[in-house]
This record gives sequence, structure tokens and C-alpha cells, in this order.
Amino acid sequence: MKAILISDPTLRDGNHAVAHQLSAKQIAVYCDAAEKASVPIVEVGHGNGLGASSLQVGEALETDVVLLETARAHLNKSKLGIHVIPGFATINRDLKGAIEIGVDVIRVASHCTEADITQRHLGYSREKGKETYGVLMMSHMASPELLVEEAQKMELYGAEGIIIMDSAGAFLPSDVTDRIEALVEGLSIPVGFHGHNNLGMGIANSVAAIQAGATILDGTAKGFGAGAGNAQIEVLVAVLQKMGYTTGIDMYKILDAADIAEREIMPLVPIIRSESIVSGLAGVFSGFSKHVTRISKEYGVDQRDVYFELGRRKVVAGQEDLIIEVVLDLVKNKKK
Repeated sequence: MKAILISDPTLRDGNHAVAHQLSAKQIAVYCDAAEKASVPIVEVGHGNGLGASSLQVGEALETDVVLLETARAHLNKSKLGIHVIPGFATINRDLKGAIEIGVDVIRVASHCTEADITQRHLGYSREKGKETYGVLMMSHMASPELLVEEAQKMELYGAEGIIIMDSAGAFLPSDVTDRIEALVEGLSIPVGFHGHNNLGMGIANSVAAIQAGATILDGTAKGFGAGAGNAQIEVLVAVLQKMGYTTGIDMYKILDAADIAEREIMPLVPIIRSESIVSGLAGVFSGFSKHVTRISKEYGVDQRDVYFELGRRKVVAGQEDLIIEVVLDLVKNKKK
């Protein structure tokens, strides 16, 4: 039976769904459940990762220190993971402190064409002896060939594996197959996939990824995540089991963890709303959903138009300030 490594970003990607307002108590409750289920990696933090709490992308209820110290106290067998985007997270202020708290797994992420910015963070994480991965976000915006070039840079910088993120939920299975096959052929380290569900393809795309050679998958409880949410971890575990793969995760206990998450940390279970479909079609970062909904309503514009214009401008995570610019341009054009 082939082993698949599962990483669970319920307490990081899911933070997007609640405007980064997960509490220490909620972190503790889910970490306990994930630990009982033997989830290999539990990723914790602000939706945009370490050091990202800000007015621009959203202020978190709890500090990184509180989130990580709480998780560390409730995880023993399960590894504590973090998401790190250079520019949000600095080495001296953020990454050093997280390592001192005791994080086990560090994922250093960049936009899919900007791997150059990860060199120092990847190198520092490896130097400190941490399990270190490179992450290419918004991967639908690059060809398979370009993704391989960027991933090879991360491998050179010290990444022990590469994960591509379908951050906008824009892929179909054939898109995933093309990219994962190219990465597996072009790298000498493991390859992984992080799926979103804007077009209802989260699980199908994850299956396509492992069939193309990926050995790392991400999933969240009940799909808890930005926009329409992520591939559901409890469904992933069940499907992988049915396909003959092993994850080391207890089936009953991950189902329990998902129910606990729904009860204790999720105001609503993610569903594929109309705006989520448009976001997927437009190729717009799922984490923009709350901002787009709020600003569109405030100015009386159709949020579907906003998504397509953001997609046309190739706006990416960290450029939340451009949402208001797009909305104001649409208002101006409407008056002409």
C-alpha cells in the first residue's frame, strides 16, 4: 500500500472563513481531536500565515504566539506546521520565534512565479533542522513548464518537498495531472497538492494529483477554508482508503474530528455559492471572498463583475487593497 502524507490546514486555511477570528480555545479543541485521529501534520495560524495579521489582509483575534503555543500544548504525535510567506513573515521577528515555540514543519510559500523570494526562509528553516517544504500558490497562473522552473529553485534552496496550491479552485483534473506529472519528472523531491472547491473539484483534483505521482495532500475538516472551502480531509481519507492508499489516519476519529470542527469552530459548513463558482472561473484567490462580498455590497455593484475584473488584472493574495480600486472603477463605468 502506497503511503500518502496528509497535512491538515483546518486551523490556518479555515481561519480565512472566519476573518481570522479563531480563538485559542477553538485551536485547542481541534488539536485534541486531530491528535486522537493521528493526523500527521496540523497547520495553525492566520489564514495568510505567520506574521500576516494586519489591517490590509485582516487582523487575527489571537497573536501568532498564542495560536502556536496553544497548538503546541495539545499536539504530541501530530506535528505542528506553519505557513510562511516572505514579506508577511520575517526571519528574525516571526520565523525565529515560531521555531523557539516548537513548530515541526515549515512551509515557505510564494506566488507561483516568485520562488526567488523564498531562498532565505527556506535556508533558515533547513539550517534549524526543521521539516521544510516549498509552496507555489495560485498555481493555475503558471504553465507546467514554468512551475517546474520555480519548483527547481525551491529544491535548490533546500525544500524537501514542493506543494502546489490551487488557491482559486480553478483547476480541472486534467490541469492537475499535467502539472503534477511535470513536477514529478522535473524534481528529485516529493510533490504535493492543495485543493480548493470553488468548482466542486477539490477531491477529484486531489485524486488526479496522487494518480499523477503526488505523495502529499492537504485537506481540512468539512472543507473548512476560504470561499467554497478546501478538499475535505475526512472524505480524502475515506477515498484514499478505498483506493488502497494508507495515510495513518484513524477513519472513525477523523470523522469525529470533522464533527467537532463543525460544532465548535465553524459558523457555517462551506458550500459552493454562486460567487465561489465565479471566483473559480475567474481564477481569483478564494481568500478574497469576504472582502469582495462586503465592498461590493457597500458600493452596490455586482460581485461577479468584481471577480472577473480581478481575474483579468491577475490580482493575487496580498493585493486586497486593489479590490476597492476595482469596485470604484466599476461604479465609475456604471455612471457613464
